[in-house]
Amino acid sequence: MEAEQSRKRRRYSRELKAQVLAECDEPGASVAKVAMSHGINANIVHGWRKLAREAAPQMVARQEFVPVAVAPTAQVRSDERGIELELRRGAVTIKLLWPMSAAAELAAWTRELVR
Repeated sequence: MEAEQSRKRRRYSRELKAQVLAECDEPGASVAKVAMSHGINANIVHGWRKLAREAAPQMVARQEFVPVAVAPTAQVRSDERGIELELRRGAVTIKLLWPMSAAAELAAWTRELVR
């Protein structure tokens, strides 16, 4: 009978862990690719990331009020109101608000749509 080999647990330095975690935090980085490039199982790196998140102090958002000047909205005159249109085709409903000044373009668009 063969003797069972004892498994040794790999140890990683703090510097390597910090480097791997920094590479994982880069925009567009893949944890799996970073782990493979260092010869480490991705599940181990995911565990390191979880531990790092849990160890980090929770950020508390400060609430500050900043004065904002809001420009008054222009009143729409009744003659500038748009054309309200509701088109239904089967289960699809399209609601449009088209400017009155572009009524001819709406007519052309509608003709093309119903063809």
